[in-house]
Order: sequence, then structure tokens, then C-alpha cells
Amino acid sequence: MADNTVAIITARGGSKRIPRKNIKNFCGEPIINYSIKAAINSKLFDEVMVSTDDLEIAEISKKAGASVPFMRSEKTSNDQAATHEVLLEVFSKYKELGKDFKYACCIYPTAPFISENSLKQAFKILKEKNVPCVNPVVRFSYPPQRCFIIKDEKLEYKWPENFSMRSQDLEPFYHDAGQFYFYNVEDFIEKKGIILDNRAPIILSDLEVQDIDNEDDWEIAEIKYRVLKEKGMI
Repeated sequence: MADNTVAIITARGGSKRIPRKNIKNFCGEPIINYSIKAAINSKLFDEVMVSTDDLEIAEISKKAGASVPFMRSEKTSNDQAATHEVLLEVFSKYKELGKDFKYACCIYPTAPFISENSLKQAFKILKEKNVPCVNPVVRFSYPPQRCFIIKDEKLEYKWPENFSMRSQDLEPFYHDAGQFYFYNVEDFIEKKGIILDNRAPIILSDLEVQDIDNEDDWEIAEIKYRVLKEKGMI
């Protein structure tokens, strides 16, 4: 087990686009369970906790093996609350309980593709490279340098100079995989959760990443999950 390390799964009750999203059934069980189980099975954490304002989410999380040592405040439970604000509140409340952590992993509750291996890899990088943050990313499947914009109802290349360039000659661009972030807590608190520089990546494949913002995304995610399960990747 890691020294003084906590997993924080952020799961508020409100969800506009997919009602009760954080505990909706995903391939047979509440989707939050996948995040909880990955964290527990990784054996990296001294504590796996869920930050929530919702009693039903709290009960489901406890049944899956997570702790809910305190409920989230109203201030960090609205649509405008940012993840870093939730984490700062969690660290503050733990401090009131006499607990401080050296490392923390913020895990999203709708991340069924998260794996023990990616968590272990990220934690190893965090310690070896001594960076404030590590998070998984995925390469854009189509090079953004050759994207279109719509102007006066017509398509235009945003960067016409890239029209004839081969995609393999363009610099790879990556985006956040939307699964988790591993932090050095001291750095996080010092920078008030705004860490823009010196972040280290781990790179995931397209198959391991899926934004889940609507019902179509949900169906695609379930298909991907079954494929990953068949391949023994999760």
C-alpha cells in the first residue's frame, strides 16, 4: 500500500443530461462501482473515499467498499463547482479530522474503463518524475491541424497551410481522457488546485476512452466495455 495516499471519487447527486448518472446501471452494476473497485484493487490507497451530497450515492458507495467520512457541502454540489474546489474541500475536512495525505488521486465516478494498471503506472510516474500531477490522455483520432471551420455557411480550413501535409507529419495532439488525476497534495494545495505546468501523461488508446455525456455515449461506452472485457484489458 502506498504511503499516505487517498483516492477521492467525486460523485454529486445532480445530473442534467443523464439523470442519476453516477449510479446508473452500467453493464450490470452502478457505474460508480467500477471506479471504486479499480481503486481498491490497485492496493495503492490507504483510503478510498467518495465525495457526494447524495445519500443514495453514499450508501451504494459504502456497499462497494468505499468510505464516505463526510458529506459534500452545498457550495461544492452545484453545477458551477469545479473539481479542484471539491478536492480542496475534501483536504480541508480531512485536516479537521486530523488527517493529512501526501498523495491523492481524483477519480471520476463515470470512468468504467479505468484500470488498476493505469493507476499504478500513473502513481509510479508521479513519484519517479517528482511532478505535481499525472493524468491519462488520448491522441486525437484526426489531426486538429486539418480541421474545418464554418464561415458564411461554407467550410474553410482553419489552417490552409496544412491541407497537403500527411497526417503522420503533423505533431500529435492529445486530450484529457477524463478518468483520473494523480496529485502531490502539497503542490495541489499550494497552487489552490490550478496546476497548468509540469504535468506528466500516460497515454491510453481510443478503445479505453469514452466521454459519457448523453445516452448515445452511454451505449457506445457499454459496447467498448464489453470489447475490453473480452480482450482481458479490464
